[in-house]
Amino acid sequence: MNAENFGSSERLVTAAYVRQGAQGRRAHELRLRALLEQGKCPEDGWDESTIELFLHELAIMDSNNFLGNCGVGEREGRVASGLVARRHYRLIHGIGRSGDISAVQPKAAGSSLLNKLTNSVVLDIIKLAGVRTVTNCFVVPMATGMSLTLCFLTLRHKRPKAKYIIWPRIDQKSCFKSMITAGFEPVVIENVLEGDELRTDIEAVEAKIKSLGAENILCVHSTTSCFAPRVPDRLEELAVICANYDIPHIVNNAYGIQSSKCMHLIQQGARVGRIDAFVQSLDKNFMVPVGGAIIAGFNESFVQEISKMYPGRASASPSLDVLITLLSLGASGYKQLLKERKVSFLASNTFFKSAGNKVLVKTALCGKACLCLEKSQLLVRL
Repeated sequence: MNAENFGSSERLVTAAYVRQGAQGRRAHELRLRALLEQGKCPEDGWDESTIELFLHELAIMDSNNFLGNCGVGEREGRVASGLVARRHYRLIHGIGRSGDISAVQPKAAGSSLLNKLTNSVVLDIIKLAGVRTVTNCFVVPMATGMSLTLCFLTLRHKRPKAKYIIWPRIDQKSCFKSMITAGFEPVVIENVLEGDELRTDIEAVEAKIKSLGAENILCVHSTTSCFAPRVPDRLEELAVICANYDIPHIVNNAYGIQSSKCMHLIQQGARVGRIDAFVQSLDKNFMVPVGGAIIAGFNESFVQEISKMYPGRASASPSLDVLITLLSLGASGYKQLLKERKVSFLASNTFFKSAGNKVLVKTALCGKACLCLEKSQLLVRL
């Protein structure tokens, strides 16, 4: 209720009690105001009542929820099941417009605001996790593989002659298929064994660039975390090579936000060389349902180009899920999870060393395990 309605309430209920109620409402509104003004993840997590109030306020800004509105002839905003409507907090319009997934939608001010706030809060979390100089990001309702494809398709317009993607090998299907789906030929660079780790063969990467010709290469497609015994790519060296040969650099950072090591590598790579975009999974890093990813980068205009490459509007569900989660955790709650993950790794590392199991130690080191609250959970994941 607004101030006028609270004033009217005083004719029915004792004024002092109404003022107490107004102060309670004001406490919620102050949180909403801070989020809207700062666009950052709140330090302390919100309670569910504040989050639900916020989502309800957003929903009534969309045209399908206007009182007395009849959406005859409209494709959007019509839902047959009340259960489905409640599942989505009546935010039915989705996000973006036909030409840009990040664009404001005229009939859906609330959903558009949800989209902008989610991207802003996620950008704040990426900086908190270690990539301080990132300039832009957006949540896309596709998993990591298809999000990588979107990046490659965007680069096609910048490098029309290119037909190859340099790819230090990882044994994971979706990243391989992301390149093929985009219409490019992956050039697989085998890794080299150093001790009990598989590392990037930097010399082989540079030799292949010289033999193919830099103008024929769309990008270098590197990876931060993968299955043991492979360890993160040498991002700094790859970034320098990409800068020297003027070749774009796309990083598969699927598991990386939760790993300070992976985020440090990306930050350093951008500092000493070239990283055009890095892609991470929502479910792996933020414990939400599968189906979303974050595309981020250091050049704001290039990230905007990628968002404009997405055809049509998009589901708001991944944005809604991650915003609810981050508002619930708060920045302090997410930082605590990152800390607990490190503690769990150190505990499991000690355990496995005593058991003499080096393979499992390396699995933990690569950051394959997702955020875990207890040591036992980490052991089960491994």
